[in-house]
Amino acid sequence: MHWSKPLRLHLGVLVVASLLCTSVPIIWLAFRHGSDAAVGAGAQQMREMSLRLIEGYRNTLQGGTEAVALASTLPQFVSPPSEDIEAKQEFFLEVLRNVPNATSIYTGYPDGSYLQVISTEREDVRQTLAAPDGTAFAIRTIARRQRADVVSTLRFLDRDARPISERNVEYASFDPRQRPWYQSVVQDGLPVSVGPYVAGTLKVPTLTIAAPMRDNDQVVVGINIHLQTVSRLLDAQQISPRARAYILDAGDDLVAHSDPAVMSRIIAIWSRSAGSLQATANNFDKSLDTVARLRRDPAFAEGGLARIDLDGESHLVQIAPVSLSGLFTGSAVAIVVPMEELVAKAHRRLLHNLLIASVFVIAGVAASVMLSRMVSRSLYRLADEARRIGDLEVDEKGVSHSWISEINTLAGALAASRHAISQFALYVPREVVRRIVNPEGRAVAKAQRQDVTVLFTDIRDFTTISEQHSPEDVVDTLSAYFELLNTIAERHGGTVVQYLGDSIFVMWNAPVPDARHAENGCRCALAMKAAIDELNEANRRNGRPALITRFGLHTGPAVVGSFGAISRQQYTAMGDTINVASRLEGLNKEFNTSILVSSAIHDAVADCFVLRPLGLVPVKGRAEKVDLWELVGESGGRRNE
Repeated sequence: MHWSKPLRLHLGVLVVASLLCTSVPIIWLAFRHGSDAAVGAGAQQMREMSLRLIEGYRNTLQGGTEAVALASTLPQFVSPPSEDIEAKQEFFLEVLRNVPNATSIYTGYPDGSYLQVISTEREDVRQTLAAPDGTAFAIRTIARRQRADVVSTLRFLDRDARPISERNVEYASFDPRQRPWYQSVVQDGLPVSVGPYVAGTLKVPTLTIAAPMRDNDQVVVGINIHLQTVSRLLDAQQISPRARAYILDAGDDLVAHSDPAVMSRIIAIWSRSAGSLQATANNFDKSLDTVARLRRDPAFAEGGLARIDLDGESHLVQIAPVSLSGLFTGSAVAIVVPMEELVAKAHRRLLHNLLIASVFVIAGVAASVMLSRMVSRSLYRLADEARRIGDLEVDEKGVSHSWISEINTLAGALAASRHAISQFALYVPREVVRRIVNPEGRAVAKAQRQDVTVLFTDIRDFTTISEQHSPEDVVDTLSAYFELLNTIAERHGGTVVQYLGDSIFVMWNAPVPDARHAENGCRCALAMKAAIDELNEANRRNGRPALITRFGLHTGPAVVGSFGAISRQQYTAMGDTINVASRLEGLNKEFNTSILVSSAIHDAVADCFVLRPLGLVPVKGRAEKVDLWELVGESGGRRNE
């Protein structure tokens, strides 16, 4: 006899004992490890943020890099303006529409010609250009520079690239051949990255990606990426209020900083120095020199965490390298977080949690009896529900024993349900069982009219095969055959409704809706035939009979649902569609074919499959002839999903 007591007694004792026995060590461990946990959490946040920064930085520059690479291969950019001017402008406009971080894209030529298309979405750009209202793009053109009739204009376009206005601009103050991006590309003959600097024309902080034309390395195409796009990624406030993040270039100079005030001072320095980056900008953040030294240490240069002291305060530093297809090589992201803020936050959270834990200890003692009664009643309700699910009149078997009588009751009910459902699923299609057991799926039992696709199969001369082989061999061969066909049917969304001797009855669009049931039925039939051919090869090698299978496939309306007596029902489909599919399978014998389908199938899938017409054929039990087709294979022209 097993010793068993009610759950309320066990749970009451366990709750009180566990609360008292665990509260003291938990409090001690929390105080001991709270700071380390906070630092670890901060370090994890820094790692995750550095990964996001690197990915964001690369994504920001990736579109510009790809646009420049593509433009450098296009023949229309080899000739200077005004040749092929429309094609050049059309391509540049499309780039700006698809690369939102770009402020402008341009080409410079060895004769001093220049073509630049500018996005004026930013207010600072519109103000610099004095663009009229409604301007979305501006096009700057310098052509025929070496002639007296030099062309130097600035045209303004709306969002649909329709002209708004045009004015002449001074060209003598700007020569693309004197720009660092042009000189770097012509000198090295390779794509280069330049910046950060303040653009001479637009007066905005910029990163430049430029590359030589493939057919003329003296022609350079470039794109400008607004630096504010990069600086917006550097928000370290989510880690702690005084945390900061920045990007350094290969020379350990600042590219962008998370502090807007620092960023403004950096841009001011660039502007005063005609666009060149100055090392004096590094004085704005005292951690930069230390981070620059850490970058040369292999232990930290590839993402390791370091602890440093700045002005007597400990900080945690994360450094991660970043580059893009050989451009901006040597750049790195750095995140600096004061340790004090991480620990202080952990201590505040710890005190808060300790207060809550104390309240729970006191309340838990008083509530244990009430809780145990509530849990006991809930378990009895769950056991009763499980018993109803598993009530399929199966023989009772032993269940695992527990000291809690309610758990024993629930375990017995769940074991019965599990056994009943598993046995039920062996004889009824799985989807039908799933919908019957699901409280919201009981409508599957109600017969209703709907379109279905039906497949019947049959093994040629199966009676002769049964006579020539032992029953054991026939059973083994047929079991492998049915397992193969059942797997293929489920893979193609079909439901095996019945096994009829050596035949199977497969249906689509019920009980699971399938908008492309005719196509899936055809693919299933072809897959079954191919698989059976392989199975027959193995059977011949093993001395087993070959199972030459014929298929009949039809689609149309049928009544689908559960049929039978009140005490026992079967899920199936009835109607002329089912009968026609069965007859089509039998007609394979007359036409020496494998897969026969109806005109309804042909009409539904003719653009996806190869079908051979066989003409109108009389069908047993049917007054009208059936337009017969042989399914040969897929045509390769699947419909759009």
